[in-house]
Order: sequence, then C-alpha cells, then structure tokens
Amino acid sequence: MNYRILAILFLISPLWLTAQYDKATSISRKQYIKDTKNERTAKNKEFSDTAKSPLSYEQIANFSGLRYFRIDPDFKVTATFRKTEIPISFKMKTTTDREPEYRTFGTLSFKLGDTTLVLQVYQNVELIKKPGYSDYLFLPFTDETSAAESYGGGRYIDLRVPLSNKIEIDFNKAYNPYCAYNHKYSCPIPPAENHIPLKVKAGEKKYK
Repeated sequence: MNYRILAILFLISPLWLTAQYDKATSISRKQYIKDTKNERTAKNKEFSDTAKSPLSYEQIANFSGLRYFRIDPDFKVTATFRKTEIPISFKMKTTTDREPEYRTFGTLSFKLGDTTLVLQVYQNVELIKKPGYSDYLFLPFTDETSAAESYGGGRYIDLRVPLSNKIEIDFNKAYNPYCAYNHKYSCPIPPAENHIPLKVKAGEKKYK
C-alpha cells in the first residue's frame, strides 16, 4: 500500500468536498435568485391587469413595475417557532376604522446578522375559516427602512403553520399592503411588538 498516496488523498479530500459544497451552494443561490426574479415578474404582470391590480386605471397606464431591494439570500432565515399555548384574540388596528379580529399564534426567534430577534405571528380569525387558509399565518412588521425606503405602514410576509419547530422566513418576499398603492383599501397596521430595529433591505420598496 502506498502510504504517500493515501496521505495526499487524505489532505485533498476535505478540500475537494469543500469545493463541491461551495459549488452546490453557488448554484443553489443562483437558482433562488432566478426564481425570485420570476416571481417578481409575475407580480408585475398581475399588477398590470385591470381585473387583478389594486392600482387605479390611471396608475396602471403609467405602471412600469414594482420597486424592490436587491435580492439577498442572506435575508432568507430559519426561525425557531414556538406556538402560543393560550392564543389571545384582539382587534388589530388598520388604516381605516375597521378592526378585524386576529389571534396570537406563536413567536418566531431568529438571527439577522448578529442580532437575535423575536417576532409575533398571527392568524386572522375569519380568514382561517375559509378553505385553504386553515394553516395560514400572518407576519406583519416594520423596520428601520419603514417610511424611508420602504412603505411607512409596514410590510407583510405570508407563512404556513410548520410541521416542526422550524420555519423559514424569506424577507425577500416581504410585500406591501394594498394601501401602499391605493387609499381605498383597509390594511392591518403591524403591532409595535413586531418592529425590527434593523434596516431590512430586502423585499418590496416604496411604490413611489
């Protein structure tokens, strides 16, 4: 047995595995960015459709696409989900006098950079009664870009009840409520407890 060859292989193998992992990660990130761009293109198409768009006819006539922060895979994080033992129902404030009933459903603990954060996740009491929405979770939030680079009324992320204690939060998918485009809508205002004391430069920017 050639021990010199074995020694060389022993040294090379970890480097080869690392290179393969880096290559796979690079491909994965590129695919993720491509998929996210495709989703945004589809949303722009929807906003251009008078039958589906929250925009007025005048806005649609001048619509050139929604504005986004650069797609950053690092804003896609895995959070620890902890279900609320005794959910509390409450009236969530909106941009109008309407106060829909929501209930606390759980907390999401995760890190953005070096900062550990905990956000509340909610369920709309009426919405979860509808077919296909029984496991729907609502994550509204504000951050340090709110009213500057992103919509002042906060942004939303849609989630589903996880099968385990882990859940993925993709801030690149953070979107504006319809109130950001048209004042005729009534939109929930993120509770103060869901303010992120960081600049979340991911997802949708201000419409204008």
